[in-house]
Amino acid sequence: MAHLPATAPVTGRHLIADLTGGTGLGDLALVEQALRAAAAAAKARVLGVHLHHFGEGHGVTGVALLAESHISIHTWPETGDTAVDLFICGPAADVEAGLAVIAGMLGATIARQQTVLRLER
Repeated sequence: MAHLPATAPVTGRHLIADLTGGTGLGDLALVEQALRAAAAAAKARVLGVHLHHFGEGHGVTGVALLAESHISIHTWPETGDTAVDLFICGPAADVEAGLAVIAGMLGATIARQQTVLRLER
């Protein structure tokens, strides 16, 4: 992995994560609440949320469009797994806090995560 010069201005953090052991992963209202609460914890402003349910016993995919970028989620209730993507710009952004809220609300464990620093262009 290339290292950024100390002077490189970072404008955002892009965190991707896999969660395991979650519950309520087919519950549209819970997933929406988790996205909205994650945005608040990450110090971002929600512009809108769009969710799609894949049918009884299946998961949810969705996105929270933020003034500062986005949070997306895909759930698999049949295995208890969730994939999360938080991309938030701005000096106050706290993607880790947003991820912690999603994991907590879904009763999940963070199996792995990776953060990419996005550079000012």
